[in-house]
Amino acid sequence: MDITSLSMALATTHVQNDVSTAVMSMGLDDFQEMGAEMTKMMEQSVAPELGQNIDVRV
Repeated sequence: MDITSLSMALATTHVQNDVSTAVMSMGLDDFQEMGAEMTKMMEQSVAPELGQNIDVRV
């Protein structure tokens, strides 16, 4: 393998890694946003007190 081919292969690999990292970062941002929205929805639920107490009398 000559130097130019090796250089091109390394450059291509570097670009692929950069793109992969950018896509993963975007996905992580989306998941964090969805988690924050879900937390907000749970805090604004209609009856937040439901499920906090259990009646154990027989």
